[in-house]
Amino acid sequence: MCGIVGFMNTEHLEENILDKMLTKIKHRGPDGQGKFTDGNGYLGHCRLSIIDMDNGNQPMFNNKKDIALVYNGEIYNYIALKEDLINKGHIFYTKCDSEVLIHGYEEYGYHLVEKLRGMFSFVIYDMKKKLFFGARDHFGIKPFYYCAQQGFIFASEAKAILEHPDYHKELDESLLPLYLKYNYIPLNKTLFKGIEKLEAGHYFIYQNNQMSIHSYFHLDLTNETTTQEEVQHIMKDSVKHHLLSDVEVGSFLSSGIDSSYIVALSKVNNTYTVGYDEKTYDEIHYAQNFCHQLHINNHHHIISKDEYFESVKKVVYYLDEPLGDPSAISLYHLAKLASQDVKVVLSGEGADEFFGGYNSYKTVTYDKIPFWIRNLIAKGVKILPNIKGKNFLIRHGTRIEEGYIGVNSVFDDYELKNACIIPNKITNKDISSSLLKGYEELDDLSKKQIIDIKLWLEKDIFLKGDRMSMANSLECRVPFSDIEVYHIARKLAPYQRVNNEQTKILLREAYHNDVDFADFNKKKLGFPVPLREWIKDEKIKKDILEAFDSHVAKKFFNTEYLKQLYDDHYCNRKDNYKKIWVIYIFILWYRIYFEVFN
Repeated sequence: MCGIVGFMNTEHLEENILDKMLTKIKHRGPDGQGKFTDGNGYLGHCRLSIIDMDNGNQPMFNNKKDIALVYNGEIYNYIALKEDLINKGHIFYTKCDSEVLIHGYEEYGYHLVEKLRGMFSFVIYDMKKKLFFGARDHFGIKPFYYCAQQGFIFASEAKAILEHPDYHKELDESLLPLYLKYNYIPLNKTLFKGIEKLEAGHYFIYQNNQMSIHSYFHLDLTNETTTQEEVQHIMKDSVKHHLLSDVEVGSFLSSGIDSSYIVALSKVNNTYTVGYDEKTYDEIHYAQNFCHQLHINNHHHIISKDEYFESVKKVVYYLDEPLGDPSAISLYHLAKLASQDVKVVLSGEGADEFFGGYNSYKTVTYDKIPFWIRNLIAKGVKILPNIKGKNFLIRHGTRIEEGYIGVNSVFDDYELKNACIIPNKITNKDISSSLLKGYEELDDLSKKQIIDIKLWLEKDIFLKGDRMSMANSLECRVPFSDIEVYHIARKLAPYQRVNNEQTKILLREAYHNDVDFADFNKKKLGFPVPLREWIKDEKIKKDILEAFDSHVAKKFFNTEYLKQLYDDHYCNRKDNYKKIWVIYIFILWYRIYFEVFN
């Protein structure tokens, strides 16, 4: 796992710019740095050594020294690819997975990406053709930011691009309403105007001052059928591939079946869990009992309220983008705990999206009412103030294409108008209908999963997973989000995913057969944080209200409405903690990136 930076055709073309960019992401790769330039293309790399510790330095070159590579990630089928390339006459000089990308490009050209199994973002510099060729993995596990306004600048994290003198920092305030609704930016743009993210499953070519972007992977759910045995087989295969490493591998462990299944299959020696003094949110007791059954170690840590809030600003900085997900801070502490022992951990991200794990996917009796009636009811309640059940009626009376916002929405349109002074120019429908173009014939459950994979999984879960692990120089691998696991999961019939009582039906059956001592029907917690009560603490209340009355808040928000949001929550009139948090995080982010580092 590493960090990559580079540029081409910018006005400023100095090697010391690479140093400044790499300094901003040195946490991604503390084991070494490398740079290369021929005066046209500039590449930089910081390395976290995982495979072939002595020979994996980058940039890495082909035999003729006219192709250079910088790469972040892991290619899990590199051994099979390497054998195929050797049979075709290629000579390898290292045991690194990265070398297969160089020889693969020489052999297959841009079709290389179609052969990869892994998590990755990379850039290949072809010196003869004077081009950059790069790609991002199928589901966006690894990040790739770029700016193509004046020349081409790229990096693993946006903060590195800010160091290039040809990028002039500016806030794209038009995206703020989307952030407030979704909890993240549901586009490939960022709040740094001009800095974008390469979409998952895509590659790019930059040549002659022109950038072209191409899709190499099409997400689809076929609604066929599969078997429990197939799920068991592919999970064992995926975990086996994700254990490839020259250093010890550990695993995160919560109380859910996803991480529990991975721990049971991997048989790692060390697992890591965080919890809180508030027992309703604590998963440590389950993790300890589970590990006792497997005769493995569980390392755990209680995150105190003070510890949580003392680290918020640091986490916001590492995230690059404002992310109103409270679990990002907890994940930072979990990664910090694991990094004391290991360089690599496994984690359970992707299981809910691929196998149907969210409660919002369940079928409900209300859905048996004809849609036209539910739709009329939804339109009627939209104009009403917030009442209990309003969101349920709207959600179940609106077509997915009309504005399904995902599993963790925050502000609705009515609240947004009151809270934010920036007009909302992009509707939920604009986003949902765009994401579902070509999926019109799918059932509603599959449509929800498509949107959640493309939005929630990529832009929230993988964002925080990458940044919080890498902030602690830790590689986080996600066996459920493997392309081969997807090929099995995509065939699940709806009844194998959810019904009105249960989620992840077939995955639970597979888990139960492989882990017969565990409670496979345990209630889903979803990495909870006791933030709802914590923000009522007098010290934290003071910080939040100060932020809500600040000059930053007055630029973007109706501050009186923000104070009312907090007051209603504090007095238990409404549960507004998500709304309070998403605004508070944006204000902290703006201060850090547009004032402290201006």
